[in-house]
Amino acid sequence: MSGMYEGAIQDLIDALGRLPGIGPKSAQRIAFHILQSDAEIAGALVDAIRTVKERVKFCTECGNVSEEMQCRICRDPRRENTSICVVEESKDVIAIERTREFRGKYHVLGGAISPIDGIGPEQLRIRELMTRLADSSVTEIILATDPNLEGEATATYLARLIKPLGLKVSRLASGLPVGGDLEYADEVTLGRAFEGRRTVNE
Repeated sequence: MSGMYEGAIQDLIDALGRLPGIGPKSAQRIAFHILQSDAEIAGALVDAIRTVKERVKFCTECGNVSEEMQCRICRDPRRENTSICVVEESKDVIAIERTREFRGKYHVLGGAISPIDGIGPEQLRIRELMTRLADSSVTEIILATDPNLEGEATATYLARLIKPLGLKVSRLASGLPVGGDLEYADEVTLGRAFEGRRTVNE
């Protein structure tokens, strides 16, 4: 698909195509949509991108996206300081917040250990996590990394690192999706569901 148009429109298609989840056809469709839109609509998109790059930073404490030095959760005095939930990305914080189950603080790693992508522990915010644990009242760490190979590798690495500190380390239980059929579950999910099984009260 690349190089079919000349000049500015091709540059826009190429730029859009570098975004995650946007293939060549989608990039072309979006580029032509922008081209055919009112100048105000295109201008609003440009402004929104520029503003987010200027204003949005990362919380100095947990690494979550924030327009201030500390994010809204770290600033909230009602949040418990005794537990930290470790996630890969800011979007995971939003997902967990939606459940309203967790009242502690977060730590955003900024990804997961993935040797194939050249991401090792030193590329993630692991040093910052250990600093937080060294001088705080934290008693429990919840590892809520993604239930895939990279997420598992990251959780295992962190558990080994944190266990000697004498803190309680738990892994987010991941099992069968509600409303799913057992026969369609992959073996890792099914295995995890068995491991995480709990007693049913009579």
